[in-house]
Amino acid sequence: MNRVAVIGAGSMGRQIAVHCAIKGLEVSLYDVSDAVLANASDFSVEYLESRVKKNKLSVEQQIETAKRLKFVESLENCVDGASVVIEAIIEKFEPKAALFERLGRLCPAPTILASNSSNIVGSRLAKVTAGPERVINLHFFNPVLAMDLVEVVVHPEVSPEVESAALEFCKVIDRTSVLVRKEIPGFVVNRIFRALTREAMSLLEGGYASAEDIDLAVTRGLGHPMGPFYLMDVAGVDVTYLARLDEFQETGNEAAKPNEILERLYREGRWGKKVGRGFYDYPDSGDSVGNK
Repeated sequence: MNRVAVIGAGSMGRQIAVHCAIKGLEVSLYDVSDAVLANASDFSVEYLESRVKKNKLSVEQQIETAKRLKFVESLENCVDGASVVIEAIIEKFEPKAALFERLGRLCPAPTILASNSSNIVGSRLAKVTAGPERVINLHFFNPVLAMDLVEVVVHPEVSPEVESAALEFCKVIDRTSVLVRKEIPGFVVNRIFRALTREAMSLLEGGYASAEDIDLAVTRGLGHPMGPFYLMDVAGVDVTYLARLDEFQETGNEAAKPNEILERLYREGRWGKKVGRGFYDYPDSGDSVGNK
């Protein structure tokens, strides 16, 4: 398990790729957009340089990490020889399913095919993939380079060997894993988080308190490191909206339906810190992981 392919070079994918390279694995990163891939390359350079400046990496480690991280221009080249493939594309089922159908044809049987989806369960993707027993969820948290947890989510067709290998992979990249033994949209962390944010948005929509005061109440009263509105901005308002919409469309559960304010922000393109505005405004927008 020494070669990883990451599909999708957005905020999550680029961080997963850089982290795996730092931990000693050979990594290939691919995106359908040349511009997104170029931005990911720039991000990796800036992040590694920032770690050297903070004495978190040596110059030699920086150079070796950069050598292990490849930015490739085709899906075929990206997955060639990989033992683990991690999908980190848009949080919509149709493009993910199309990708997993291709991955099932391109990748030999031992290859683990993992989705970083925060909501779409692996069994839905396994249905369109050759070798459904190797399809699994490896759900990282944003910012990947700072957050320790990975949710490993299995479905009934996942083989014991793939489950064991996925948990071992988390150890190799020095991340704490939790095994979710039964699929449910949103898994563990996001289901708990959604209950919190659903109530927070209801309070905001009802005019009971401002977003700032609700966040302050949660951080000071409950001891959370971040309030729900700021955390949604960090994770991506678009990601939060699309995940909840997918769960609502899949289950019909009214409680999963996105709040009106969340839908409005999504429609207005207020997608959080990465675009400079969400529930809050961020004059200096862009990935802030390098400043962690």
